[in-house]
Amino acid sequence: MTRTDARGTIMIADSDFGDVDIERAIIEGAGFELLPEQCKSEDEVIEKGRDVDGVLTQYVRVGSRAIDAFTRCRVIARYGTGVDIVDVDAATRRGIQVTNAPNDWCAEEVADHAVALWLGAARKICAYDQATRQGVWRWQSGEPIWRLRGRVFGLLSFGAIARLIAERARAFGVEVWAHDPFLDESEIRSHQVRPVSFDRLVEGADFLVIQAPLTPETHHAFDRTTLRRMKPTAVLINTARGPIVEDAALYQALAEGWIAGAALDDLEDEPAKQRDWRPRNPLFTLPNVIITPHAAYYSEQSVTTVRRIAAEEAVRVLTGQRARSPVNDVTAGGPGEGYA
Repeated sequence: MTRTDARGTIMIADSDFGDVDIERAIIEGAGFELLPEQCKSEDEVIEKGRDVDGVLTQYVRVGSRAIDAFTRCRVIARYGTGVDIVDVDAATRRGIQVTNAPNDWCAEEVADHAVALWLGAARKICAYDQATRQGVWRWQSGEPIWRLRGRVFGLLSFGAIARLIAERARAFGVEVWAHDPFLDESEIRSHQVRPVSFDRLVEGADFLVIQAPLTPETHHAFDRTTLRRMKPTAVLINTARGPIVEDAALYQALAEGWIAGAALDDLEDEPAKQRDWRPRNPLFTLPNVIITPHAAYYSEQSVTTVRRIAAEEAVRVLTGQRARSPVNDVTAGGPGEGYA
């Protein structure tokens, strides 16, 4: 299919799925041309995508500079739920529809991963594994380890995924607390969870799981001041966005014993957004932190689902249909007005 006989061009700005077969079948099947790229910066998005009609993005930022440079774009579809990498306000001003995937596409996976990170950190699984591989066969390699039952398991936010985490954690006999400023306390209590203030959560939790969206208010919510207030025996688990935790502050907290451990599914500067990344972050040198590569969402089923959602949303918008998961309310106008 050539550009002249296609209905338009949809660019995959970046992805790490290994192929574009799912997207190609949907996009080309609807009569559009697919342009797969691996952009690592907004400048590259502008260079490769200036004249495309739609964009799919996984990690690379599509900010106001790119949006203002687009000449035809009518839709930006995110592979995933969070849209912090897209300047939604700028897209709205240009009449560009932004879409995402409702979080049920990976809710079970993220909940499972959060519990796995919690148990791995609490039971010192990685420390034991590393010690035995080095020829040390001693239960003392993991000390101290504390019994889970009766301790406080805290959740920052209490949305759909956090509720699944709470459901799983309760089976271990912990007392579950949650802080969510957008929910009535009665709603939290209805799930057998104790609503608490942010201060109480930080100061009282033995295990604290971050499952909040990245917003200006949550960016660096866990800085030196916050981490200093946690229990010295506490473990911090982050299965949300990396920049909610300040990496330099967390390194100091772990190295100096302000808290006992951490388990992270993302870092402040996400490696997948960098070209030629190397593990230079000092957090990798610490024995009391577990780091996974933003993989909490992953299963074969979830990846297939999110790829289909993003591609189908782009096609839907470009063929004049309403998005099923719109992020913004687009009024008439914009660079692609009248084009379908």
